[in-house]
Amino acid sequence: MKTRNLSPDFFLPRSVALVGASGEPGKVNSRAQQLLRIHGFTGKVFPINPRYKDLFGLPAYPTLLAVPEKIDHALIMVPAPAVHEVVRQCCERQVAAATIFSSGFAELGEEGAELQRQIVATARDGGVRLLGPNCLGLVNVPGHTTLSLNAVLEQEQLRSGPLSVISQSGSMLGALISRAQARGLGFSKLVSVGNECDIGVGEIAELLADDADTGAILLFLEAFRDSTRLAVAARRAFKKGKPVIAYKLGRSEIGRRVAVSHTGAIAGAAEVSDAFFQAHGIMRVDTMESLFELPQLVMGHKPPAHRRVAILTGSGGPAGMIADRLGTLGVEVAGPTEEVIRDLNEKGVKISASPVTDIPMGRNDSSYNMILSALLSSDHCDAVISVSGSSSQTNPQKIVDRVFVPERSKKPLAVFLAPRADEALALLGKQGIAGFRTPEACADSMRAYLNWRSPQSNESIRAGELAGPNAMLAATQRDSLNECESLGLFSSLGIPSTHCRVVSGPAEAVDFADPVAVKILSPDIVHKTEAGMVALNVVPADIASVVSTMLGDAAKKFPKAGIDGILVQRMESGLAEVIVGYRRDPEVGPIVLLGLGGIAAEVHANHSVRVAPVSLRTAETMVSEIPQLKTLAGFRNLPRGDCTALAHAIRAMSLLALVTPRVVSEAEINPLIVKRDGEGVVAVDGLVVLEPSSSPQQEAAGEN
Repeated sequence: MKTRNLSPDFFLPRSVALVGASGEPGKVNSRAQQLLRIHGFTGKVFPINPRYKDLFGLPAYPTLLAVPEKIDHALIMVPAPAVHEVVRQCCERQVAAATIFSSGFAELGEEGAELQRQIVATARDGGVRLLGPNCLGLVNVPGHTTLSLNAVLEQEQLRSGPLSVISQSGSMLGALISRAQARGLGFSKLVSVGNECDIGVGEIAELLADDADTGAILLFLEAFRDSTRLAVAARRAFKKGKPVIAYKLGRSEIGRRVAVSHTGAIAGAAEVSDAFFQAHGIMRVDTMESLFELPQLVMGHKPPAHRRVAILTGSGGPAGMIADRLGTLGVEVAGPTEEVIRDLNEKGVKISASPVTDIPMGRNDSSYNMILSALLSSDHCDAVISVSGSSSQTNPQKIVDRVFVPERSKKPLAVFLAPRADEALALLGKQGIAGFRTPEACADSMRAYLNWRSPQSNESIRAGELAGPNAMLAATQRDSLNECESLGLFSSLGIPSTHCRVVSGPAEAVDFADPVAVKILSPDIVHKTEAGMVALNVVPADIASVVSTMLGDAAKKFPKAGIDGILVQRMESGLAEVIVGYRRDPEVGPIVLLGLGGIAAEVHANHSVRVAPVSLRTAETMVSEIPQLKTLAGFRNLPRGDCTALAHAIRAMSLLALVTPRVVSEAEINPLIVKRDGEGVVAVDGLVVLEPSSSPQQEAAGEN
């Protein structure tokens, strides 16, 4: 196999072949050659089509094999059944990369997927890298390279700038180009990845992290196809000071319908995506305009210390719209401090402590400059929004003069213009000041910045910390553990579990002096409460009869289930019940979840999700994010709960991401009982599901 790493020359080929080029101007396949000419490509172009001797003034060739010179990149536009032969010819000619515009592959089903696998295998054996299929290609604006068939490129004169885009939707490239350039914003690289049969979002992002012409990386995502590589690329870009911003579709519950645990039902697609983005320093936006408007706000800045924004306005209504929107997004609008008010008053400028600083109409611009400078210099907020009314349309230069203060580089400054004010937006852009057309995009961008965090540090483990769970899983033959085995695995990670005993029938003596919980013990009966296979507060005298009845009911209700016995547990109580769950998500990989526990685990919406494994500090943050658990901190003189022990349990559960003998697909403790401060936590119900030992994931884990 001769697979090559993707070279930076991928964006700047010196010669390109257009396979399937057409001489009819109205046909899509003629567009690629015309676009290369329109946008100033200076390399060599080889049209490939056996029906032509020349195409638009250039010699045409019947096949790639007939081209007499070296080919760096091939754009393949032939029908799907013919693509494999073209890829084979690329291998023979040692073409470095090929972009496949053609559709009819994995997006259409298994038959197309098999054809896609075949072309990938051929390309890898021959050392050819593939972009696509089913994609609209790539654009290098400063390099004057448009290996694309996007119709928007016929209408737009491309503007060079710092924004680079990777899109899983081909048509979105045109939408972003037209909308952003109308705002005076320019691009460096744009790539449509299509089916990502070989080259994916993560690998391209790695190139862009090192690209001198790229200042920010914008992602339009439909799914995570290679989250591991994207994570590496995002962290690399963060180190180099290049913000990565994502717009993510697919907030449905894809992949979670087959989840066995409550964790799979609770952790929705949006929350899992957010956890991935936060873990790797990626900002997420909810509006398309924010995707290209946010970069100017955040380039040159680092993640904020808090989540507070100040608003300065001469127009109360529009400012109120933004403040209201920020409130619904959980962002604090912070009024000026007494120190700021006092300092401005000493300079002859009077303002109130209101969350929105409203300057009455008629006040001069020097007052506006002084207030804005004070807000930008103060530590009470992490960013500032300046809101302008009708003057932004009637006197655009005045708006720029208002906000063009020396302190503007100290923290992000967003300027929202209430009326349509294209000239003012353009003037702001020329000065490097982020301007916004709508209150929704302004609030969304500010929320994205204030939620931005440095990439989550990789959790280090102590020597031997995983020896116990690794040994247990190595000895496990089954793909699902029963509850007793699950609690044993959690205990090996350092999570205490309640005292319990397994009995096979009513005749066995059970030495419990206090009320107990009696549960069926079976890896095949997962949600025991819903199945009627749990009895609580059973007094010692009734244990034998309850065991007998439960075994009989299980045999009738679940005749095919494997029954390992009956689990008898000491009843536990505490200050709170939580669910601590783990899941290997099909898109982003391992996650850990904290939420309210017990039978209402799926009823309450409050939960916290992170990419696993997590540090103790991150686990403590997860606890603080659940409003109902604030009572554990001694709220209104209530007893304090052992939040430290809870955080340790969350971290311990997340370490399942690192076990090696078997891959854990799902695990949870529901409930984990939180006792008083200093008394710890105790697991009373456990579930563990493993990947089948012969699965591709297991084989990959073994290789690592």
